[in-house]
Amino acid sequence: MRKIVLLVGILCLTTVGYAQSIDRVAACNKFNTFNNLVLEGGVKRADAQKQFRDVIKQIKASKETVEPKAKWIFPLKGYNYHAIGGNGDGYADKGYRYLDGNKHGAHPAHDIFINDKNQDCLDDRTNKPVDVLAIDDGTVVACSNEWEPSSNLRGGKFIWIYHPERNYFTYYAHNQSIVVKPGDEVQQGQKIAEVGRTGYNAYKKRSPTHLHFSTFRLVDDLPVPFNPYQQLKEAKTL
Repeated sequence: MRKIVLLVGILCLTTVGYAQSIDRVAACNKFNTFNNLVLEGGVKRADAQKQFRDVIKQIKASKETVEPKAKWIFPLKGYNYHAIGGNGDGYADKGYRYLDGNKHGAHPAHDIFINDKNQDCLDDRTNKPVDVLAIDDGTVVACSNEWEPSSNLRGGKFIWIYHPERNYFTYYAHNQSIVVKPGDEVQQGQKIAEVGRTGYNAYKKRSPTHLHFSTFRLVDDLPVPFNPYQQLKEAKTL
């Protein structure tokens, strides 16, 4: 009898976990669609706030609360903070508004450059693509693996990840290819993409090959950028 009760308990927990996983994926897919609308412009503030509240609620409901890792993993495999453009001076968040979408001003990000003089998206030292890594555990809430040179989308192929233990988002742009999708749970240091040259300005010859990396906290249920330079300096290289 005890074994039957135990088995029923395990089945119930499995069913609940599966249902929560389905809810998380559905919420992330809904958010992904919403984020695409933001890029096109015209989304109302109240609608955006609701979308952020909903997706965070579903993600937190499907995960156990754990202590965040002490330090990040640097977002480019084989690189460290010395690859950040301008020793961090390229970060400028004044005037940024998430709801401005693709037309937003400012540059609330650090561009992290790879060794790629001939701009073929391969590291000149290894002749291989450079992996983009998740800086910490999280859930992919939005991404795009489609981009054409005729597009005016500045981020190109991008990824948004929500990190529930820290309650903030990370954004990775200009990727050559993406290996995750909305709803995926990722582990710290996991490969999520390969560095590329996608995006309206990143595609042009004048732009060296780089990862555009941003971090955001929620203020009044909307993302507000913060400068992650110190965390990047202290991050571990894989």
